[in-house]
Amino acid sequence: MSLTAFRQAQELLAQGQPLTEDQVRVLIQETPEVAVYLILEQSKRIQELESHPAQILSSSTPSGMIPPFQKPQASGRKKKPGRPPGHPGVQREKPTRIDRKETHRLGRCPDCGGRLQKCNGDHSVRTRIIEEIPQTQPEITEHTIHRDYCPACRKFVEPPVPDALPKASIGHRALTLSAYWHYGLGLTGRQILDVLNHHFQFPLSAGGLTAMWHRLAELVRSWYEQLAREAQQAAVLHADETGWRVNGTTHWLWCFTTDRTTFYMIDRNRGDPALKKFFHETFAGTLVSDFWAAYDHVACSRHQYCLAHLLRELEKVERRHASEEWQAFSKKTRRLFHDALRLRAREDFTPERYASRIRRLYERLLDLALAEYADREARRLAKRLHKYWEELFTFLEPPEVPATNNHGEREIRFAVLIRKIIYGNRSDRGAFTQSILMTIFRTLQRRGYNPIETLVSALRTYVSTGQLPPFPPPNTSDQ
Repeated sequence: MSLTAFRQAQELLAQGQPLTEDQVRVLIQETPEVAVYLILEQSKRIQELESHPAQILSSSTPSGMIPPFQKPQASGRKKKPGRPPGHPGVQREKPTRIDRKETHRLGRCPDCGGRLQKCNGDHSVRTRIIEEIPQTQPEITEHTIHRDYCPACRKFVEPPVPDALPKASIGHRALTLSAYWHYGLGLTGRQILDVLNHHFQFPLSAGGLTAMWHRLAELVRSWYEQLAREAQQAAVLHADETGWRVNGTTHWLWCFTTDRTTFYMIDRNRGDPALKKFFHETFAGTLVSDFWAAYDHVACSRHQYCLAHLLRELEKVERRHASEEWQAFSKKTRRLFHDALRLRAREDFTPERYASRIRRLYERLLDLALAEYADREARRLAKRLHKYWEELFTFLEPPEVPATNNHGEREIRFAVLIRKIIYGNRSDRGAFTQSILMTIFRTLQRRGYNPIETLVSALRTYVSTGQLPPFPPPNTSDQ
């Protein structure tokens, strides 16, 4: 094939559009070698797609909705597990107390059966510490409650029992532990019942377990609303969303997270109606998100769009697009973003000290966005740069704003892992309970609290006083 014909074939492939019947007929008549080359290349690409069907799926499809057998194989481990050579080893710490001691001594040799001669040297005795979970049975307590008459109120009164909710026969710890297993760790209801019924000898039914969780969610709803207000008043807020199923219908799980708060909300909508339920008024902080169009309509003082999404978009297009104009555009764009990230990573960085360099970065960004491109992919990405040019380098101004939405994606991953196990909810009420308890358990973990002990203590306070205590602030002592 001549060089001219080869370049013509490369240009046709770079367009990415299927050829019409007339174009194919002209190619066969005028340049048959180009037509043969195109057929071979298209056949090769079809084979690659068949070997990796996940590439056929829409890029907006959540990873959890793609079957594992359709995903490409993960790359091999890049480094050996464990700590690097020369690093001091780590082992389990010895317990501070000993509950029981046992002595073991052989009467005869286990190999030949002969009599043994007792040794009294320093190395003749060794100790071995074993920690074990004891066999447990539920602790059943009978409470005798005295009811007395109050002449002033003209009614009978009795003291509250702080160990369980009113009219409940299940204690706070059993209730909280089972809820944490499901909403904090992702165990299924069947698995939890198996552990309670067979290992703890604690008989419960599936319906009774679900009813307990719904009641717990209603009691801690004020905590859920408090966390929503804290997220709405944050200086920097990360937002992300992923697919969720409720009674077989597609819903969306929204995640709004800060450095110490994670708030989940399951809603039928993926657009403005869902965001309006969370943002009741103008957000005074900086919103960090991806390029989903619904975030464009959030009224906020600042917005930082994720640079990692743009860099991944450049890499994705580059795998299937190889025109010279695209290569030049991609190289300039990637270099611009990396220059901005390196500038922000400098130890002496302040917006005031590097104001001129920041201004130059914005000028380079506008030059890329406003240039004329014949390549359709370069034109598409340039349009995005032009639309968001004022909100791509926000991280160069306030020091606490990150350049990517990595934190939001990590926090939503917690919910995605649970979704892979429980597959969603079977009712709207179940979805609301999921949102509340998942939010509370995740935030307690991130704030350095024991979720079980904290919630048990709060429920005892509620039974004694009729009110929940405020949600615990960040536990800075463990950070």
